[in-house]
Amino acid sequence: MRQLRYVYLVVMDAFYTFLADDGWAIASHIALSTLMALFPFLIVLTSLAGFFGSKELADQAVGLLLQVWPKQVADSLSGEIHDVLTTSRGDILTIGAVLAVYFASNGVEALRVALNRAYSVIEPRRWYWLRLESIGYTLIAAVTALAMAFLIVLGPLFIEAARRHIPLIVESNEQLLSLSRYSITIAALIVALLILHAWLPAGRRGFLQILPGIIFTLVASLVSGIVFGQYLARFANNYVTMYAGLASVIIALVFLYFIAAIFVYGGELNAAIIKSRLPHGVSLQAAQSLKPVDSQA
Repeated sequence: MRQLRYVYLVVMDAFYTFLADDGWAIASHIALSTLMALFPFLIVLTSLAGFFGSKELADQAVGLLLQVWPKQVADSLSGEIHDVLTTSRGDILTIGAVLAVYFASNGVEALRVALNRAYSVIEPRRWYWLRLESIGYTLIAAVTALAMAFLIVLGPLFIEAARRHIPLIVESNEQLLSLSRYSITIAALIVALLILHAWLPAGRRGFLQILPGIIFTLVASLVSGIVFGQYLARFANNYVTMYAGLASVIIALVFLYFIAAIFVYGGELNAAIIKSRLPHGVSLQAAQSLKPVDSQA
């Protein structure tokens, strides 16, 4: 009973702090920034794929990125994404490519703002270092996506080789590939959430301090995707009727808004749990290695 009461108090504390920190408005900012950063990111992805000599990797990478999106949401953007991916680009070192990287990093900056608020920390670093860090995260994300896509491309070759030696175990290429794609995407999301919560905002938090919010974000996002997908399957025409040609953009924006709200609440949940375990007189900032603990006692 005491544990249930503790969970209730922590969950409600996180919710009220979410409201006090303008969580809904921050989620809207993240959703819009992410959508605006999506296509510059695809341009960077396509340019890098061309630079490495295989633009087909960009298609595979985007397929991985959209693997956990509801099918209806992914399909609504598929035409626009296809146009970006099929445009010939050799401008990896041009001003256009530099601007694409800069605008793609805006999504990372929006996540930083959200987590700094959630963890109640003030950013002490210079703005240009933060922007360079965000650009670095963006490029790492693009290269990682291409590397994972390369593994998916090699997947059928590995499976065929395994089939020759263990035919009873390796029965279906298609099933194994679908499972591997989904598993790789989930693993990439977990790693991305770990990096975001641990290093993106100011201060430093331990693995156990950020784990509850990551688990909540993963589970709630998957449930939200399933529910939103079911909703779109029945009422997608409502968006077409209301927004006409903008329906695909609005559908993606609404989905990203829900996911962003879940992400922000995950940070608030971590902060609430950290606060609940602090000794008397120790601040939340001290627990995140922003100030020496002794000075707060």
